[in-house]
Amino acid sequence: MTAPTLTLYHISDLHFGLEDQRALGFFKAELARERPAAVLITGDLTMRARHREFAAASAWIAALDVPVTVEIGNHDMPYFNLIERFTDPYRRFRKIETLLERELLLPGLAVVPLKTATRAQWRFPWSNGWVTDRALAECCDMLDALPSGTRAIVTAHHPLTERNARGKRLTIGGTRAMEALAARGVSAVLSGHVHDPFDLEQHTTSGPLRMIGAGTLSQRIRSTPPSFNVLRVTAGGIAVEVRNLEHVPTDDMQIDAVPENALPPREAGEPVAPVGHVPAVDPPVH
Repeated sequence: MTAPTLTLYHISDLHFGLEDQRALGFFKAELARERPAAVLITGDLTMRARHREFAAASAWIAALDVPVTVEIGNHDMPYFNLIERFTDPYRRFRKIETLLERELLLPGLAVVPLKTATRAQWRFPWSNGWVTDRALAECCDMLDALPSGTRAIVTAHHPLTERNARGKRLTIGGTRAMEALAARGVSAVLSGHVHDPFDLEQHTTSGPLRMIGAGTLSQRIRSTPPSFNVLRVTAGGIAVEVRNLEHVPTDDMQIDAVPENALPPREAGEPVAPVGHVPAVDPPVH
């Protein structure tokens, strides 16, 4: 008997405080129509980690009415209160704390979190990713504890690419993390952060690893319109559809490499999707 298709919604970079209400409404309508098995949110719920932004994001997420897991993004660490950032960085998540970095066990599939956002780093900016020893060990322990034959998807905020084509470091510890996940047969690593979707295969010393990125549902667009990913998980693998406000085909939404960061304007030669208008600057944040 063929296993049924499992439908998952993958969203990222909601950036409440600079959210796109039309995009959020589009997502909610699709959710109500299709009723996926779960919603996977890969970070940056807020713009500046303000209390009012967390209140709006938490209320929106709590109303989704399907299983949800939420990763922490670099924008979700307190910006203006450094004492809170270092002593209690998740305090403003209290209304949805049971959803944070939550392992989901679905029919034949596990969704396992991997923390990539940190309170501080030895390099600047702190917005870049870092897979610490502890974060990787916790993720691998969860993967190793899964029943034999269970497929796994890992959720993170930052793409795990450690260096870009010019050699600049992106996510510290990313290469080691990809090798560990590939060795465990992880089906895909889902992430956000760059605001454009992608579906790439990364080669590691432990074998290939699929990396799937979601776009944004905020006004902070890059090369592509606001969007989210629909994942169809079957016995044959994972199919990705990018749904967006402009009905651009999936292949035209996906960038062909992970860029250095999520900030416009992109430099000459950096990847831009074929729908390609990169805003000169971000919308103003008040």
